[in-house]
Amino acid sequence: MPRRLVADLMYASSGVPFVSLTRSLNVRAVVEARARAAQAPGWAAIFVKAFALVAKTEPTLRTLHVKLPWPCLYELPRSVGMVAIARVEKGEDCVLFERVCAADEMALSDVDALIRRAKTAPLHEIPSFRKTLCVTRLPLPLRRLAWAIGLNFGRQRANFCGSFGVTSVAAYGPSELHALSPGPFLLSYGVIKPDHTVDVVLRWDHLVCDAALIAQTLTRLEHVLSGEIAAELGAIRPHADARPVRAAGNRL
Repeated sequence: MPRRLVADLMYASSGVPFVSLTRSLNVRAVVEARARAAQAPGWAAIFVKAFALVAKTEPTLRTLHVKLPWPCLYELPRSVGMVAIARVEKGEDCVLFERVCAADEMALSDVDALIRRAKTAPLHEIPSFRKTLCVTRLPLPLRRLAWAIGLNFGRQRANFCGSFGVTSVAAYGPSELHALSPGPFLLSYGVIKPDHTVDVVLRWDHLVCDAALIAQTLTRLEHVLSGEIAAELGAIRPHADARPVRAAGNRL
């Protein structure tokens, strides 16, 4: 089942003309704010909300290319994020996708709780997992039909693939991941470097937009991380023994 799902995803991704852009982002403000927080949200939640905040003011980042009833661009009213969740089920590694709708309207802690629950809760308790596995259990002809419907109608494409995806293998060491997805935008991030930068890869459907917008998006993403996200992290209850960063620096 896990490999069948991956095979279906690769089949669905094969028709997307992906292009990618990599940039190193300065996340010093986020790193420092997370260090002070008692229960710091994970980086997946941070990037999901940050991208959704950028997409809130840039409709193209909420746009899908669909083929039916005729080829067109379909703009969504809200962002729909799909987060890759690595799990082990019945002794087998698998990757499933948690759906996070309108993360820009959620508290960062709630986005993080949703992702963390998807990592540990029974599969049948996660609606997006149930839907995915239900389709994956179908015979091949019916799976192809389900994916054809899901990929080619605007609202269904959002339900199947979201408006953007977030994935990473940073937990396993430095790397640069160029993943595939049926969705129009896919963001992956690496490890946080000693200079407080992180390499971010943003892949996009060239039918939806061009490279200039993606370059602007990465610049805007860096500003959001250092601004709105760092501020929200700073408002989280600090560690009981937390001390000002400046004072800590003076002792070193």
